[in-house]
Amino acid sequence: MNIYVGNLPYSATEDELRQAFEAFGEVSSVKIIMDRETGRSKGFGFVEMPTSGEATAAIQSLNGSPLNGRPLRVNEAQPRQDAGRRPMRRP
Repeated sequence: MNIYVGNLPYSATEDELRQAFEAFGEVSSVKIIMDRETGRSKGFGFVEMPTSGEATAAIQSLNGSPLNGRPLRVNEAQPRQDAGRRPMRRP
């Protein structure tokens, strides 16, 4: 299951996020989304857990819990909506 994690502190690392979720089971991948221009975290990321039961337990337990002083927003990731984006023009 792909899990969205929002309201991340900008100082949070992928290792910290992995440790928080590993308390509930196996973690396949962790990705904190970074701003291309500044290289700074955008304050959200994704965690992939292969077992839906473990993922559900992690979502229920970690949603609202603090990480480095900020309450996390944790829920199942939804498919990306590209309706508002325009394709890049090529010369």
